[in-house]
Amino acid sequence: MTSNAELIERRNRTIGPYSPLFYDEPLQFVSAKGVWFTEASGKRYLDGYNNVPHVGHANDRVVAALAQQAATLNVHTRYLNERVVDYAEALLDTFDPRLDRVFFGNSGSEANELALRIARQLTGDTGVIVSDYSYHGTTITLAQMTTGLKTREPLGAHVRTLRIPDLDRDPRPEAEVLAETLAELDAAIESLEAAGFGFSAALFDPLFSTEGMPRIPAGLVTGIVDRVRAAGGLVIADEVQSGFGRTGTHMWGHEYAGMRPDLVTMGKPMGNGHPMSGVVTSAAVLEEFGPRNEFFNTFAGNPVSAAVGEAVLLEMSDHGMMARAEGLGERALTHLGELAERYDFIRAAKGTGLFLGLDFALDGEPAPQLAKRVVEAMKRRRVLISRIGRDESVLKIRPPLAFSEAELPILLDALDESLAEI
Repeated sequence: MTSNAELIERRNRTIGPYSPLFYDEPLQFVSAKGVWFTEASGKRYLDGYNNVPHVGHANDRVVAALAQQAATLNVHTRYLNERVVDYAEALLDTFDPRLDRVFFGNSGSEANELALRIARQLTGDTGVIVSDYSYHGTTITLAQMTTGLKTREPLGAHVRTLRIPDLDRDPRPEAEVLAETLAELDAAIESLEAAGFGFSAALFDPLFSTEGMPRIPAGLVTGIVDRVRAAGGLVIADEVQSGFGRTGTHMWGHEYAGMRPDLVTMGKPMGNGHPMSGVVTSAAVLEEFGPRNEFFNTFAGNPVSAAVGEAVLLEMSDHGMMARAEGLGERALTHLGELAERYDFIRAAKGTGLFLGLDFALDGEPAPQLAKRVVEAMKRRRVLISRIGRDESVLKIRPPLAFSEAELPILLDALDESLAEI
């Protein structure tokens, strides 16, 4: 087996040294099954982080569906194929009836790019609003509105940002925080109009995941949606992290948040690791965009992807994964709340369903160094998690939805031991 040092050297000579790796000492995985990785040394690690293998690494049903369809037919959508339509119907059945049309794609970046393209065409404007610490993809368009990762591209002149407040960090009255944030949004919209860009869309993750899962004021999401619509813009919900039952209580993050989007984008967990994505919208939007654009994507919506996507939905349904995420999430969040009471360096427990975190602070200031120490301590106990937030001070616990009763105590025990250690 190639050593980590040799593999890193080869990686740097080919992929380059700028593609990030987790941990002070990176891990080399050779296989995975369910919610467990196997490292080159033979050690097993519990996956408490990855939402891509949504129904479990190397899921038997997904692998069989992929292999069987690939051995039968794989072709683009210029030919009729019932399996592709079957999957489109099954996916749309998980949405509110008003969202009844879908475009297929290959990545979350591609889905967000298409959603923004649709918004530009329908409104005739180019102005966009995102949060001031967010990430929605890697295309040129999306790089110009990336605020949560390092990019060479400056913020686009047609982009305005909105600070999403966190009541766990802001001691002011909730009504005051809400009013200030909505006033900031009003000013952003006015600025776009004054600069001649107009206003095409607001793009948000309904859980504000990259932002650190802030505890937002009641009425903020509906206030944002109302103002966006009043200004003639479209609301785009990025469900790459918050969708597919992640919250436990709702299939889609926008439902959990009380957001009524015009367009919904999705990716990663949609194919359990197989590259696929989608943009769900209404018939009215499709009829505005479709006749003016011969939209076609060679690989999007192929029968193999459809078979994989259908298998993911069936696995979720047959194993009650969303309901299980709700139950496990409630237990875990209660435990995290107890930890926040016990340790003065934990500001708050965060999350819903199987998307959870702890916010670290010292003397009222974010403490990313403590969060990093916990992540590394968890790794030593062979449990994988990560960090999020503008200060990287919030633990990110986001396991596959295949997580079960058997694994939760392992994760929580490792967290208890890691916190005691630091």
